[in-house]
Amino acid sequence: MGLQFEYIQARDLPDAWFQCIYNIFDNGHEYTIDRGSFKGQKRLEYDFIVIKITFPSSRPLIPDIPPGVGVPPPTDMEYVEGYLEKLITSNKSELESYTYGEDLERQISEVIKMYKEDGFNTNQAYMAVGNAASIFLDDPQCLRGIDTRVRYGKLHFMPYFRSWDLWAGFPSNLAAIQLIKEYMAKEIGVEDGEIIATSKGLHLYDYCWDLAKTRVGKYGQKK
Repeated sequence: MGLQFEYIQARDLPDAWFQCIYNIFDNGHEYTIDRGSFKGQKRLEYDFIVIKITFPSSRPLIPDIPPGVGVPPPTDMEYVEGYLEKLITSNKSELESYTYGEDLERQISEVIKMYKEDGFNTNQAYMAVGNAASIFLDDPQCLRGIDTRVRYGKLHFMPYFRSWDLWAGFPSNLAAIQLIKEYMAKEIGVEDGEIIATSKGLHLYDYCWDLAKTRVGKYGQKK
């Protein structure tokens, strides 16, 4: 059996989150983790997924749980703002092995400069995360890069995650990445565009399967 490819087209960030959760119970692969975060526990995971989000700037940026569903929100904007800080600054505490800002801080300004000074027709405006030493970390970076493109008068982002927690990580990560994109688009002088996110590790941990099923109306399903 070959790897299963999943494609989701969503209007906005909350819609993308909902669709990914709804479909993973039918199209995800269940396994026990041998190495990494939550070793010994189970994940339900897409083999490979592409998520095209047409209007990621639409508010709210994070899921709004309807009253009466009985599910706590997976994130909030206070957490998103804290995560955003880690994406755009190189400040690191003694307890942290890395921050994304160590890699992205200088690249964000360089990509803005590249588009403003050299024009939009380039494939070099890619912001990389991590290096050859990342493989030796206990928990390597999950976000490994954000590709960018200015086309049709808009700035588009193509982030790649090697591993990606769907329940809480996905909405927090994409909301913060969207805020970066809006800032960069304004600095470059173009409109805000789409997000096309990819991952070979978008997953739900077993501890939140019931929460996820409840949110999408699938509570009681075996998988």
